[in-house]
Amino acid sequence: MQEFLIGAISVSFYLAGMYFFRFWRRTRDRFFLYFALAFWMESVNRAIIGMRSNPSEDSPLVYGIRLLAYGLILFAIWQKNRGARRGNGPPPSGMQTPRPPDPE
Repeated sequence: MQEFLIGAISVSFYLAGMYFFRFWRRTRDRFFLYFALAFWMESVNRAIIGMRSNPSEDSPLVYGIRLLAYGLILFAIWQKNRGARRGNGPPPSGMQTPRPPDPE
């Protein structure tokens, strides 16, 4: 039963990655690509856990992949926020762009 649930979690991570990949194909925003890659890495991570004879998460390989995936998510967020401050991209949702002053 545990292997089945780990497989279901792995497939869920894969589908979440496909969802973000679809947004990347539409917008070409690297933010969505990084999220898709991170979710696919987590999917592979869960598949590795499920294929082991003793499915446990205490292996350095498991933590290494997880660390890379979460680091990629943090990098994507950092890149997105950095680009908005420098004017290199659209502002994050909820932020308004400043209007130029009205000529008097």
